[in-house]
Amino acid sequence: MQHIKNVIFDLGGVILDIDFKKTEQAFLKLGLNNFSDHISQFHISGFFEQYEIGKIDDVEFVDGISKLIGKETEQEKIIAAWNALLLDFPPERIELLRKIKSDYRTFLLSNTNSLHYKEYQRRLFNRDGVYLEDLFEKTYYSHAVRLRKPGADIFNLVLRENNLVASETLFIDDTASNFEEAQKLGIQTHHLVPGSSITEIALFK
Repeated sequence: MQHIKNVIFDLGGVILDIDFKKTEQAFLKLGLNNFSDHISQFHISGFFEQYEIGKIDDVEFVDGISKLIGKETEQEKIIAAWNALLLDFPPERIELLRKIKSDYRTFLLSNTNSLHYKEYQRRLFNRDGVYLEDLFEKTYYSHAVRLRKPGADIFNLVLRENNLVASETLFIDDTASNFEEAQKLGIQTHHLVPGSSITEIALFK
């Protein structure tokens, strides 16, 4: 990690703790037995992907889930199950993001969706009085920009809009399969393995 001036952070598993199993278990209770066939940390399919790139809205998404379940299910229960994977923002990570803003240009780049976005922003604000936008120079959410990792287009968007030099930019993600296109562009990468934290990265010490 040489000559880093800019840092692009993933969200889930990097800043926000998540657990896909919790949503899988919540949907199992609602009668959806094969949730992990549709989406996990490592793959996404069908209308789940359409939702993550903003091509369908919340109502269409919840209706699609209801059809997968195969029976009439309350909207609130579907949303609660969908949000079950969202855990918390460890305070030390939020403090780190505040601290390093004076040393680096920092950005957020997340494959996410509208319902999750509303929920984790609400939780962060209720606890810390800030939104994610307050912690970064600019934030990029897949459902808002209609692009997602690991495609090269979303990395090019961040570089281009902010006049970043790729070789001076570090991308931190917990999913190694998101790195290939970023590396081809010359972006440096750091794989945050399970059990580690951004607070342990030598660059930020």
